[in-house]
Amino acid sequence: MKLQEIYNLILKMGIDHDPRGIEVVQKQLAKEKKKIDELKEDERKEIDQDRIFNPYSDTRVLFGELDREVKRILVGIDMEVGEVILADRLAEKGKKIDLIMAHHPEGKAMAGLYDVMHLQEDLLAQLGVPVNVAEGIMAGRIGEVRRGLMPVNHNRAVDAARLLDIPLMCCHTPADNMVTEYVQKKIDENNCETLGDIVKVLKEIPEYAAAVKTGAGPTIVVGSRKRSAGKVFVDMTGGTSGSEDAYSKLSVAGVGTLVVMHISEKHRKEAEKNHVNVIIAGHMASDSLGMNLILDMIEQRGVEILTCSGLIRVKRS
Repeated sequence: MKLQEIYNLILKMGIDHDPRGIEVVQKQLAKEKKKIDELKEDERKEIDQDRIFNPYSDTRVLFGELDREVKRILVGIDMEVGEVILADRLAEKGKKIDLIMAHHPEGKAMAGLYDVMHLQEDLLAQLGVPVNVAEGIMAGRIGEVRRGLMPVNHNRAVDAARLLDIPLMCCHTPADNMVTEYVQKKIDENNCETLGDIVKVLKEIPEYAAAVKTGAGPTIVVGSRKRSAGKVFVDMTGGTSGSEDAYSKLSVAGVGTLVVMHISEKHRKEAEKNHVNVIIAGHMASDSLGMNLILDMIEQRGVEILTCSGLIRVKRS
């Protein structure tokens, strides 16, 4: 496959499985195009043109010509300078790496991570939180994340890949969309009545079963196994953790249980205070599941996949 074809496939899968629905995403892209078209010529030069067709600011080709042929990819959750050097060492041992693919964003995709968090506003609105309240809740948190990213040396891995001439890209929200849909569907299909039922279903998914063996499997952090699950919301996409103010609104909207990749102690306490159960499914396992659903489609097209950096590879096709 060409690098461009891989990029296009990832974006298509992300959009097709976006929990907001395709129409909402297309509307977002249309607004972005209109905004860019209305800019002055000198202002337009500063804009990342991928925004016209790519709704996910945390997913980008960071280095490499789009017409490069890709036969073998080295994929992992965090692909930083060490993993770039690993790719070069593999080439020395006869396994040439045509593309390094990270799940977590690097480079300008890391710098733009905050922007994809607006997705969470739409998800809160879908759950019954008034959209103006959802936007108000998220505004402060999005600003906090943006400021927190400003001092980060986000281009280190990109620079290393450039010096070694190995294409580098990251695939974040599209993979998170995939795992969100997959896990939500599994829980809904099994009519989980208790938190214990949810944990059981999660452990039947190979990535989570593997994580159990390394001590990083599904864990109830608010509630107990016998507690009623109520309405279950799988919250695994939208860049990074949202606002701690959301839990009171989710409780009022009727959400009984959140299934998340991870949660900070501050957020956990807010969930507990508002009687919202929380199950941590597992960070690396969840990221691996989302990436695997995409990697299967790439592998079907004749590309060899090598994994590292915490990615639990499970093939479904």
